Amino acid sequence: MDNGMGVYGKQEYLPEGVLLDTPENRRIIGSWDGLAEAALDGRVVEARAELCDSGHNLHVDMPGMAGVIPYLEGALGIEEGITRDIALISRVGKPVSFTVTGFEDLPDGSRRAVLSRREAQRRCKVLYINRLRRGDIIPARITRLETFGAFCDIGCGLPALMPIASISVSRISHPSDRFITGMDVLGVVSSLEDGRICLSQRELLGTWEENAALFSAGETVTGLVRSVEPYGVFVELTPNLAGLAEPREGAAAGQLAGIYIKSILPEKMKLKLVIIDTVPALTGYRSGIHRCGDIGPVRSRPRYFQTSGRIDRWLYSPPDCGKCIESVFI
Repeated sequence: MDNGMGVYGKQEYLPEGVLLDTPENRRIIGSWDGLAEAALDGRVVEARAELCDSGHNLHVDMPGMAGVIPYLEGALGIEEGITRDIALISRVGKPVSFTVTGFEDLPDGSRRAVLSRREAQRRCKVLYINRLRRGDIIPARITRLETFGAFCDIGCGLPALMPIASISVSRISHPSDRFITGMDVLGVVSSLEDGRICLSQRELLGTWEENAALFSAGETVTGLVRSVEPYGVFVELTPNLAGLAEPREGAAAGQLAGIYIKSILPEKMKLKLVIIDTVPALTGYRSGIHRCGDIGPVRSRPRYFQTSGRIDRWLYSPPDCGKCIESVFI
C-alpha cells in the first residue's frame, strides 16, 4: 500500500511516520474540529515536527492549527533524565506521534494545540509493548543503522534493537547490507530484558530447505559475493542461503556474479557452486534493495516465509543434517 500500512494491518500503535499520510490522520490534523475530536477520544495521531526551540519544545506543523509538544512531554524518560534531549532535537523534520491534551490562546490572538508525545508512548508501552512475549512476530520500521545492528521503531518512537547476527543466517558486514533507514520490516521478539527489546529477522526468512527449494541443480542464477577465502568464494543466493564456489581469480566481496549450481546437498546443508562471471555491484546495491533509475534505493521488503503469529522453535537445518542451527523462544 502506498501509505506504508501494508505490514501493520489493524495494529493500533505504529512506528512514527506510518500514520502520517493516511486519509484519517490527514482529516484529524486538518482542522480544529478534527483535533478537538482527537482530544476527546485520546487518539494517537501524527504530524511533522518543524522546529525544536531553545527550550526544547517541539513545534509541530499541522494544516488545522499550530501545535506544540512541551519539553517534558517530548518523550518517555525526559522528565526522569533517562532520555537525552537529542531524542527531541533529532525529530525535527520527521513525523512524531502524539495525543492532543488541550488548546491554548497565544498573545497574538491565535490558538494552538498542546500535544503530548510522552502520553502516546506511555499508552503504546502499557497497552502494546508490555504485552509482547518472546517469539511474537511484530512489524517495525528501521530508524538507524550501526555496525552492531539496526535500531527499529516498534511503536510511537519506542526503540528495539535487531543485532547484526539476527538479521539473516548468511553473514553480513553491516546492517546496510540488508536495510535502509525507513524500511518496514518484520521481526521476532527475541529478548525482553529490563525494558530493552531485541528483535530477530532470520527466523522469518525461511529454513535452509525452504530457500534451497527455490533453486535447482544445473541452473545459472545471480548471486552476491560475500567473502573470498583461500579455499573458495562464499556466494549468497538469498539472505538465508549461501554456498561455496570454487576459487576464482578477481572475485571480490560485493560483486554480483553469475552462479552455476553444481549440486544441492541437504544432508550436508551445502551448495556447490561455480562462478561463471562477475560484475561490480550497482552503487548502493544491497541484497533485498533495488535501484530505480537515478532516484536512489527504494524500499523492498524482504521475502518472509512467515508474517504473523508467534514462533516457539525454529529449526533452520534440514532434518537429516548433522549440523543443527535453531532458535528457541519458549
